[in-house]
Amino acid sequence: MKWMNKFWKKWSLTASLILFVFAVMLVVFAIAGAIVALRYHKGLFSFSNAGSTASFSFSIIALCIFLGITLTGFFSKKALNPIRKVIRAIHKVAGGDFDVHVDIKGVGELEELSQSFNKMTHELASIETLRSDFVNNFSHEFKTPIVSIRGFAKLLRDGNLNEEEKREYLNIIIAESERLAELSTNVLNISKYENIEIIADKAPFRLDEQIRKVVVLTEPKWSAKDIAINAELDKVILDGNEDLIQQIWLNLLDNAIKFSHQGGMININLKSTDDGTLFSIHDDGVGMDEQTRARIFDKFYQGDTSHAKAGNGLGLAIVQRIVDLCGGTVEVESEPEKGSIFIVLLP
Repeated sequence: MKWMNKFWKKWSLTASLILFVFAVMLVVFAIAGAIVALRYHKGLFSFSNAGSTASFSFSIIALCIFLGITLTGFFSKKALNPIRKVIRAIHKVAGGDFDVHVDIKGVGELEELSQSFNKMTHELASIETLRSDFVNNFSHEFKTPIVSIRGFAKLLRDGNLNEEEKREYLNIIIAESERLAELSTNVLNISKYENIEIIADKAPFRLDEQIRKVVVLTEPKWSAKDIAINAELDKVILDGNEDLIQQIWLNLLDNAIKFSHQGGMININLKSTDDGTLFSIHDDGVGMDEQTRARIFDKFYQGDTSHAKAGNGLGLAIVQRIVDLCGGTVEVESEPEKGSIFIVLLP
């Protein structure tokens, strides 16, 4: 039954066109035949008169052509209405309207065309929303530290500050400058990674040693919050781009530290499985709700809308892109106030 449905869906447009042409021919011949029979019945036409037969035959042929063209034009206009509907919808999409919906029933190919068109407009609408969010978030993230730097620089220029205030304002300017530098670096990185299709410079390296190195590199951050790091790492040799893959662990650990409570715990695990190399990082921090989990890997998205936590919403987008380039997967499990677990599987 399935193959019959598939066959009919594939050939339904062809069958419709054949039936259409056959119906037009049938109607034309029926009308012509009726005219011939009527004239013959009334004695207005005789097969014995050669001149009359030739003249009448020519008239019938001309009539058939006229009827065929007229009927074809009339019915084809109706038959092409779904195509015209799609064309009008395409013009609307070209004009920036991505809420267009086309509903065509009947012919299999045209139904499939309408479904594909609706899927396309839905994807385009999603992309446009992401683009708009990206621009708005980027503008906010870039403008905020610049405004802060400008404000405190003016206060320093105007004077009338004691030494403690000067140090405080200078520290703020330095911190905001570092934030801008980090944002610029991350924007350049995500742009670079999105344009990469094939990872070059692959070589075997000790993945467990790389993760230990990342823990040491981030020591000032987790020590400042009195966070305990528990790392259980199997010896794993991975064939890949070492510098690129290191960005995964740096961003995941930085994210875990950022959202952990003071005096919290972060558990890191690395082991080999039949499916590949499995890495997980589990913090006992603030966690996130379902809505945040759904968008956590979007560029510039931050679940903390108050921006109380430092960051620009690019770290996890970078993680997602690098993992995709490696042919792996990254998943997150989390609940509010119950911490988060990020799981990376690399083939």
